[in-house]
Amino acid sequence: MTGLAEAIERELRALGDPERAAAAKLYLKSDLVFIGVRAPQLRSVLRACLAEHGRLDRTRLLLAVNTLWSKGIFELRAAAVELLEKHARLLAPADIELVERLLRESNTWALVDGLAPCVAGPLIDRVPELEANLDRWAEDESFWLRRAALLVHLLPLRRGQGNFDRFARYADAMLSEREFFIRKAIGWILRETGKKRPELVVEFLRPRIGRASGITVREAVKYLPATDRRSLRAAAK
Repeated sequence: MTGLAEAIERELRALGDPERAAAAKLYLKSDLVFIGVRAPQLRSVLRACLAEHGRLDRTRLLLAVNTLWSKGIFELRAAAVELLEKHARLLAPADIELVERLLRESNTWALVDGLAPCVAGPLIDRVPELEANLDRWAEDESFWLRRAALLVHLLPLRRGQGNFDRFARYADAMLSEREFFIRKAIGWILRETGKKRPELVVEFLRPRIGRASGITVREAVKYLPATDRRSLRAAAK
């Protein structure tokens, strides 16, 4: 039952590059161990190992994810996130507890930014009763949980769908935060929303422009109509 995780670890270690590992650790400012494997290599290993070990059910998926995560190695945790993304429909409502634990333990955008929109998001969309978890995350003392509460909305809003009102409620409460990863996330999601529904972004930003950080505004206005973009930038100054 642990064969998949063992095979993934074995193949990734064989591809390890110590120089790349040192550079990645420095870039992400992480306490994790790094092997030094590029993302395309990691995905190639996952495809090969999944083909060899056959279709996963929920039990095998969770066992592989927990085994990989427990090693404290960045690339193995990234592989666990990729497995969850690829098999998100296998997750049950109770698995929101696992997702929250992984978010808390991630301590880097390089893991949170896959878990939140691509794992937590689809699960909560399928089980609306889980939305109460987002209300709690949005007020958590961990800024990674707060970032996750925002990023859960990213993919639906990018498609021109999703619950903008709920995102706006969280974003409004966090708008004055000084944490870069919160400011960036708000701007990122507003930017993606603006591609399909720019009027929502303008309506959100205009009365709050004095509270929004520079990075939030710069990201948010990128795809707005030129007139709105100029006026919001001028108001921000």
